[in-house]
Amino acid sequence: MRALTVAPGVAKSARVDDIADPPRSDGAILVRTLALGVCGTDREIVSGQYGWAPPGEKRLVIGHESLGKVQDAPAGSGFKAGDLVVGIVRRPDPVPCPACAVGEWDMCRNGRYTERGIKERNGYGSDFFRIEPEFLIKIDSALGDSGVLVEPTSVVAKAWAHTESIGRRSRSWQPKTLLVTGAGPIGLLAAMIGAQSGLDVHVLDHHDSQQKRLIVRDIGGTFHLGAISDLDSFKPDILMECTGAPAVVRDAFGCIASGGIVCLVGVSSPGHDFNIDVGDLNRTMVLDNDTVFGSVNANRAHYEAAVEVLQRADKSWLERLITRRVPVEQWTQSLQSQPDDIKVVVDFS
Repeated sequence: MRALTVAPGVAKSARVDDIADPPRSDGAILVRTLALGVCGTDREIVSGQYGWAPPGEKRLVIGHESLGKVQDAPAGSGFKAGDLVVGIVRRPDPVPCPACAVGEWDMCRNGRYTERGIKERNGYGSDFFRIEPEFLIKIDSALGDSGVLVEPTSVVAKAWAHTESIGRRSRSWQPKTLLVTGAGPIGLLAAMIGAQSGLDVHVLDHHDSQQKRLIVRDIGGTFHLGAISDLDSFKPDILMECTGAPAVVRDAFGCIASGGIVCLVGVSSPGHDFNIDVGDLNRTMVLDNDTVFGSVNANRAHYEAAVEVLQRADKSWLERLITRRVPVEQWTQSLQSQPDDIKVVVDFS
């Protein structure tokens, strides 16, 4: 079968390989892949900056944003042939740590977790994959191709769950405004959930795009172009930083309303130094009771929450987030960013 593979740590090693059918040891359920979402993590792996092959192997089957259809499932598994499904990425460590022991493998404390398509386990980028029932999410067939958005939405759902948990530290917490920095897929999905929660949504991006402006408008939000400093005196109750751009992260600190929350969802690359008045930042955050925290990955509860928010969303709105589909044979083209890209998928169908 066809598989998208890479030699982790080796730049420009991505290719399409013919590999053996997935082993039964991967799981009892056989799934045919329909689509695979591509994100920044995939680009880092292909560039040689990240990723680990399975033990004893030199190449990794890439892909963690899956969408597939069940081909075969054992009785009593909760799944049947024809079910539309999404695979969970992370697996708990074998110890397990206190977090993994209670199903919160997204919060693993000893780093011995594995991840499909990223860390020591082959991913979903092949014609077929096998998976354990407990790491498979069934979705409504009405979602169609938009089901490939479940994994990135799960990351955002976790960020929102933790934001709301922090907000509940005060009985008076009643947020009204949300600023999302970055109008990529994570940012737009974060804005969508904010809109579903009844917040006044603002999305800031450095690249002007009529398509993104319309997408933000159609959830009742306001699109801004430029830097956070261009927003004058606007101080949101919640700021979700989804770019990972160091300059944007720096500007996010101290620009929220009193008692506000900054959630860092984007991942920055190291090696960027900025002059920051740490004393002023500390003074502002302490006196205003502000919170800054980071969030990444997701557990099963977040995948289930992601399915719920996607099912509440307008289907045509979700479809507009998928801006480019690339056939398997040309899959490396999906790694090359184009100006109007939002979510790019590799089409296995």
